[in-house]
Amino acid sequence: MKNIVCLILATVLLFSLCIAPALAEDQIVINLFYEHPSTDALQRIIDAFEAKYPQYKVNWIEAPASQDVSHDMLVTSLAAGESIYDVFSCNVIWPAEFSQAGYCLAVDRFLDDSELDLDNFSDGYINAYTFQGKMWGLPWYGNVGILYYRTDIIDTPPETWDELIEKAGEAAGKEGTSFGYVLQAAQYEGLVCNALEFISAYGGTIVDGDGNITINNDGVRAGLTEMKKLVDEAKVPENYSSFMENECQVAFGNGDAVFMRTWPGYYANAKNPEKSKISDKFAVAKLPAGSAGSASTLGGWGWMINKNSEHPQAAWDFISFVTGPEGQKINAIVGGQLPTYMPLYDDEEVLAANPHFADMKNAIEAACTRPVSPIYTALSESMQINISALLAGQKSVDEAVLAMEAEMNEKLAEYNK
Repeated sequence: MKNIVCLILATVLLFSLCIAPALAEDQIVINLFYEHPSTDALQRIIDAFEAKYPQYKVNWIEAPASQDVSHDMLVTSLAAGESIYDVFSCNVIWPAEFSQAGYCLAVDRFLDDSELDLDNFSDGYINAYTFQGKMWGLPWYGNVGILYYRTDIIDTPPETWDELIEKAGEAAGKEGTSFGYVLQAAQYEGLVCNALEFISAYGGTIVDGDGNITINNDGVRAGLTEMKKLVDEAKVPENYSSFMENECQVAFGNGDAVFMRTWPGYYANAKNPEKSKISDKFAVAKLPAGSAGSASTLGGWGWMINKNSEHPQAAWDFISFVTGPEGQKINAIVGGQLPTYMPLYDDEEVLAANPHFADMKNAIEAACTRPVSPIYTALSESMQINISALLAGQKSVDEAVLAMEAEMNEKLAEYNK
């Protein structure tokens, strides 16, 4: 009996090996690199893609959960000219670095023959994937800074930063609050995101479209002056310089703050009465405007094509699907992620699954990119150090701007050697 069972198993194995190539013979395998998500949205997108394009089979290679580790893995593989990954997920701050290094394909030639209309995407996200006049990928989902405010204290959200500062200063202490405003001001990337919202709202720029340093301009000085005014007059916590996302959200959820700047991902917890004391006493709005309008620093992810992919057309077919209306709709409904494809904010099924998306559309439309530069990390470090010193009163606005300009140009010169 044992010999018979072994013979049967051996026969089944041999048969499966024989037919496996036939089953896959007409299919092209697309290898994608993406972390294990908290929902099954991407798997559903893959299933829908394979159903629409039966000539393709998607092989999902799971990336590490750490963004930094994923970045380093990609750089190691792409720099070596490997074709292990055909398509890979990309943080919005990577396109300039990856394109400058020659890691990815420009997608302009694919767009010319595509039904995708870039006018339907958020301008800020299209800009994030544009460097030196070319598109280097497509945005998948968004994340932008928004304003949370107490509706039992504030009737309507402030339209300008000056108005917010005034209201925050006057309202602090009402309905058990301690602070007028909480923001991410610790010396880390979150501080840069907050600062860029002031800078962009006043028309300032850090780099131009070719990556040249432009930070020494009146818009930057005006934005940073307003940010300094906010921490001086809006009744922020005394230890505001230690606040990151969690500290801000705990303060607001406990009812300690009138206004808070943070990301849309906190909305569900703020609405949950088990996690929030103000679940029925808040609303969200786009951030206030400066002289150039409202601006929200964007985060989020998109997709790019490996320059060494053996199947570039197949890779394009995948990323145009995952980032197009079909893929983004699945990601919005199942994954709860903010679309960068703007017509979905008027889609009844998307809004039924995420009623608060109606409040997010204006913020996505006001999204501003972080500096698109191959040395973004160095630019961010300079901003963190000098803006922290400015807010602490250790540097004037002019001193901080001149220091950042000198440091950034030095790093750019080193990179270009």
